[in-house]
Amino acid sequence: MTDQNKDKAVSFLKMASNGNVQEAYSKFIGAGFKHHNPFLEGSAGSLQAGMEENARQNPEKALEVKRVIAEGDFVVTHSHVQQKPGDRGAVVVHIFRFVGGRIVELWDVGQPVPEQSSNQYGIF
Repeated sequence: MTDQNKDKAVSFLKMASNGNVQEAYSKFIGAGFKHHNPFLEGSAGSLQAGMEENARQNPEKALEVKRVIAEGDFVVTHSHVQQKPGDRGAVVVHIFRFVGGRIVELWDVGQPVPEQSSNQYGIF
């Protein structure tokens, strides 16, 4: 189930970032879904509406998943998200909780990719 949940988390992110938010929700979101994004009310509908608006505003959005880690009912992704071609974008970590093969809870944290970094290993 762990590998299946990893695949589902990545598929959800890719579908949503490509503007297929409604399809991503119907395929992967479970009953009683809640999220912890501090900029939106915590229901599935509020996050879905926010994702749909973001897709309208950024039709060329790109998401590259760099790493996926799973343990029990949790999947964590580490991604590079660019809202528009050519921008530096942001590092985003999504934490998914699954029940019965469906996403029931989601956390997301991010930071902008800096123009310059003192870290010789890079941000990814």
